[in-house]
Amino acid sequence: MILAIDVGNTNIVLGSIEKGEINSIVRIQTNTRETPAEYAIKLRQLFEVFGIDSRGFEGAIISSVVPSVTDSLKEAVKRLTGIDCMVVGPGMRTGMNVRIDDPGTLAGDIVVGSVAAMNFYGVPSIVLDMGTATTVVVIDKDRCYRGGAIIPGVKLAYNALAAGTSLLPDISITPPKKCIATNTVDSMRSGAVFGTAATIDGMIDRMEAELGYKCTVVATGGLSSSIIPFCKHEIIYDDDLLLKGLWYLYQKNK
Repeated sequence: MILAIDVGNTNIVLGSIEKGEINSIVRIQTNTRETPAEYAIKLRQLFEVFGIDSRGFEGAIISSVVPSVTDSLKEAVKRLTGIDCMVVGPGMRTGMNVRIDDPGTLAGDIVVGSVAAMNFYGVPSIVLDMGTATTVVVIDKDRCYRGGAIIPGVKLAYNALAAGTSLLPDISITPPKKCIATNTVDSMRSGAVFGTAATIDGMIDRMEAELGYKCTVVATGGLSSSIIPFCKHEIIYDDDLLLKGLWYLYQKNK
């Protein structure tokens, strides 16, 4: 059994995985101010609540977009389990050629999601990850990571809109009954849900046009389930995509 940890800007997802099967998933808030000792206490409490034996882990792997939290979690895991965490980063064997200007700048979560999509759903693939930011990236038919686009996350964008205006409120990311809305809140929801879905459809069309062929499209991330049903393209939703990718990378590099 391994401990797989995905550190995002908003949440940390922890999964215990045995023989490729995800046994449990726990989500906690990302906090850059917590010390290794505080994270160790939190992890121990979570293990106790969810009945996870910390002595049963043979290994651990972390993907992170928050470097300060990476170091704290590595130390916390070491204290609890005695295991040195593998960290997704440059030099790791992925089975994927990275064809961008500076491969060393490719974020760990994008590596993990791309590798998972490539190995579990095939190539060519377009991978969407909708969280604090929305990333749309491409793995071509030759298993090469070609790059992609970064879009402000829908929740982040609408929080900023509410904060930067006097009359627009905070909203939940839920679909209104009609695209042509007749009140302020539904108008914002229309833009958030239908507008974001249209953006995703448009990015898929443009990327496939540049490649010259169709792709399998896979989506993950906390907000995907609210947006993907309203896209016109066929999109596979896999909430566990990053944990699957961490398992694959651990097996390939252990």
